[in-house]
Amino acid sequence: IEEYVEGFGLFIPTEPILIALMLLLLMQQIKKNQIDPDFWKHPLVWAVGFYLFWIFITSITSTHPGVSFKFLLAKLWFIIPLLVFGHRIFSKVKNIRIFLWLFCVAMTIAVLYTLIVHASYGFGEKEGHWVMWPFFKDHTIYGATVALVLPLIVGLFATRKSANYGPLTQWILIIMIGIVLVGLYYSYTRAAWLSVVVALVVLLFIRFKVRFSILASIGVIALLFVIFSWDSIQMELERNKFEHTTEEFGERLQSATNVTTDASNLERLNRWDCALEMFAERPVFGFGPGTYSFEYARFQDPENLTIISTNFGDGGNAHSEYLGPLSESGLLGMLLMLTIVTLIFYKSITLYLKWPPAEKETRIFILVMSLSLVTYFLHGILNNYLDTDKAAVPVWVFSAAFIGLEIGLKRRGLTEKSTNLDSSK
Repeated sequence: IEEYVEGFGLFIPTEPILIALMLLLLMQQIKKNQIDPDFWKHPLVWAVGFYLFWIFITSITSTHPGVSFKFLLAKLWFIIPLLVFGHRIFSKVKNIRIFLWLFCVAMTIAVLYTLIVHASYGFGEKEGHWVMWPFFKDHTIYGATVALVLPLIVGLFATRKSANYGPLTQWILIIMIGIVLVGLYYSYTRAAWLSVVVALVVLLFIRFKVRFSILASIGVIALLFVIFSWDSIQMELERNKFEHTTEEFGERLQSATNVTTDASNLERLNRWDCALEMFAERPVFGFGPGTYSFEYARFQDPENLTIISTNFGDGGNAHSEYLGPLSESGLLGMLLMLTIVTLIFYKSITLYLKWPPAEKETRIFILVMSLSLVTYFLHGILNNYLDTDKAAVPVWVFSAAFIGLEIGLKRRGLTEKSTNLDSSK
């Protein structure tokens, strides 16, 4: 958020490019409507549209309107050009392949650079928090992006036969997978490790065609468990006032699931508690998009503070892609975000199941993009990065690809029906 508040900073060169694309789109639309009518009929587009509209409404009622409208502008140039141009471009599997290669190669280079720098410090845990600079701000967004890219590289390798990759290309992909796995391990990001495990579980669910309603029910049960256990979780906040760090994999993985003995987890609970208190005070419109970092300090309970808490509540966010909108845009803001996430997975998984089995490369790409987003939106429970280019670009590009591919599949089906009717006459 601070990227948009202090001096209206930008991610270079991503955001200037997206701003230019949005202006280009606007000029094209003024001259002639070039957006596919079927694009506007897609439920995901409707959900995103309502989401942006609600951000606009809550920016008007915001406690910091200037901050909120800057937040809205950033959302517009992240989402609109990627969805509108993206659904055209990525309706073709060739373009998806090119994007995945470029994204995966670029990420592998960033990971390799990080590992080289990190190695010079003996792969220390503390150094692991910043050695990814200047490619990433810190190890959390770095770990999230490394986890996100891993299924994509595996997917490229899985398409080696249908894409006719030679031995050299296959070995390059194997080396890339190895580099990313090592980078994931040394990211010291527990959520990244867990997100990859969850993605594997989801893969098994999809492979054995477990109904989406069952998956949704599991998610609802997990959410209800957290809600009804919240008081007991808060009571445990006093158990640890000291930051716990370890470089041992097993201990770090265990601490990721133990909210009562790790200071970083406790601070996250502190932020979540503040978000819930903010929601209780302004449940309908929230405090305004992008305002959490300005408002949460006074909602901190002294008993919830940890060694890494700040008394002034400076420079922080809600550490959740879902509780952030709840505190900033009210209940409807969170529900719209959950609707978008649900539609992304529902549409992508059903698209994978409907896609002709003969077109293996496209099916694999749909699958690995879905699994990639599983890793991100699981991170969304613990962190929020959709206001950064590192997360926003792949999330909205993959969403655009699902929209474009689904529109194309429907048209192919209509064409086949028309052909069959003509031949039967």
